Amino acid sequence: MSDLERRLVEIVRADPDLMTVLTDVRDLNLPDWRLFSGAVYQSVWNALTGRPAGYGVKDFDLGYFDPDTSWDTEDGIIRRVAAAFEPPLRDRVEVRNQARVPLWFPQKFGEPYPPIHGTDEALERFVAPCFAVAVRLEADDGVSVAAPFGLEDVFALTIQPNPNRPLAKDWDRIIDRARTRWPELTVVGVD
Repeated sequence: MSDLERRLVEIVRADPDLMTVLTDVRDLNLPDWRLFSGAVYQSVWNALTGRPAGYGVKDFDLGYFDPDTSWDTEDGIIRRVAAAFEPPLRDRVEVRNQARVPLWFPQKFGEPYPPIHGTDEALERFVAPCFAVAVRLEADDGVSVAAPFGLEDVFALTIQPNPNRPLAKDWDRIIDRARTRWPELTVVGVD
């Protein structure tokens, strides 16, 4: 485990809501699951900028991978996950089968999304490397980290476009929302 991974794990472990979500989801035994996106990278930004745990975190994005792409199966998982939490977390944990994303992504975002083979592969398609960070609480209580682009951007408070995909159509909105909460952020790679 790298120094940045160790630091990320320390930050995750220090956030009571993150640990509650990770512990409760682990107990559900979902296939190939990860907690990713804002709840993870924003926790790092909070730690680095001296903001309290949970500041700016709107929800907890939970991905899992099940080759059964039927809506009924995913809906059953969504309901099962919701039942595992009390309010207010119940309303903030959003779960999606990553195998189903190619079914709705092109219509919603207007760009292709070829099939993937696992949850970690989805991270490679996030709009920015600093957003492509995920964690999972393992059976031995270790926290595993997935970050296909590394953790340097997250810890440098830097946002740059994912070099492997087109610039997100709502890039400016994404940047404006992030800078409103964390004005310390640096944006690079966009003219």
